[in-house]
Amino acid sequence: MTSSENGHDSDRAASPDPDTSASTAAPRTVGPDGAVDPVRVRRAQIAKWTLLANRVGYLFVALAMALFIIAFAFEFTAVMATLVIVALVIGCVLLAPSIILGYAVKAAERDDRERGF
Repeated sequence: MTSSENGHDSDRAASPDPDTSASTAAPRTVGPDGAVDPVRVRRAQIAKWTLLANRVGYLFVALAMALFIIAFAFEFTAVMATLVIVALVIGCVLLAPSIILGYAVKAAERDDRERGF
């Protein structure tokens, strides 16, 4: 029984599909003609910053949740309530624009791929 008969194609498994890994990879900065595209360079910078803002924003949301659980378990004081609110607000302020910009970068990259740029 050959590898293609048993359902395992070693040629396909050896080379990754570029379309499936494109959403997690950094945007390409070189155009189809080999020149550096300033729009793609800027898009890559925005992608880098949105990824960082996402990570820090979710960290602050997790901190707010942990502080809330600690405050609920021990003593819910005004200081703990303030810390929970501040952590949640910081997380939301970071997450709202970073999620929107992250989707915008992914959509622009997908559109470039579909148009062959």
